Order: sequence, then C-alpha cells, then structure tokens
Amino acid sequence: MSATFKSIKSLVPLMDRVLVQRFKAETKTATGIFLPQSATSQPLPEATVISVGPGARDKDGQIIPMSVQAGDRVLLPGWGGNTIKVGEEEYYLFKDAEILAKIRE
Repeated sequence: MSATFKSIKSLVPLMDRVLVQRFKAETKTATGIFLPQSATSQPLPEATVISVGPGARDKDGQIIPMSVQAGDRVLLPGWGGNTIKVGEEEYYLFKDAEILAKIRE
C-alpha cells in the first residue's frame, strides 16, 4: 500500500485500531560483522505505539477504552497487521486485542 500523505502524524486510527512502528532488526553485530538480509527478514516482535483510535463500542454503545497509548512499547504477534508505507518507513495497523503485551521498562 502506498501512502498519499506526507506524514504519519496525519493518520488517525479508527475504532480499536493501533498504529505501531516495529523495531528494526540490526544488520550489523556488535563486532562489526554485517548480517545477510535472510537473517534479518523476520520482523521483530517489539514495536512503539504511534497513535491509537478512540476504542470500539460494546453492545450498549459505550466506548471500551484502549489498553495502550501513544509512546508505549508493545509485544506483537510474529506476523499480521496491515502495512502502511510512508516514504521509506513501514508502519502497521493492529487491533487492540491483537497486541500481546505492554512492555514496561
């Protein structure tokens, strides 16, 4: 999917969607050895939350609050999410329920 907007900040998720940016795999080891692309092709399970939607509605029409906020570090499933590219950067949209955990450090 190619974006038609210039900044990811102009993208606001709807309902219970969470916009995240996955951490990038290191392409060089601590000793300076470059890793082949095949060794770094699997996405890392950690990401930073960029923005969140207002939340889904329950059967009574009340909004269910989101479990994460912008700036949180989260643990994601190995695959999934909808990919959004803005320039050279890749972002992902996940449902709030698909996020496995919040990382506190």
